[in-house]
Amino acid sequence: MALLPWFDALSFQAQLILVAVICDPIGFAAGYLLAPEFGVEPILGGVYGLVAASVPLSLLVMREANR
Repeated sequence: MALLPWFDALSFQAQLILVAVICDPIGFAAGYLLAPEFGVEPILGGVYGLVAASVPLSLLVMREANR
């Protein structure tokens, strides 16, 4: 299953870096900004956001392992 043709054309290492560069800052920022809504300290929310942002990276690794 092709995600995007240009994304699949990249090497696996480049795909990992691209996903990490995009997802990690978004996950941290979202967790940091949403944490007070859930009664959590902002920095801890940022950590939770990083954990949540690792899911797409893990899915990419599992996808590569199944090839």
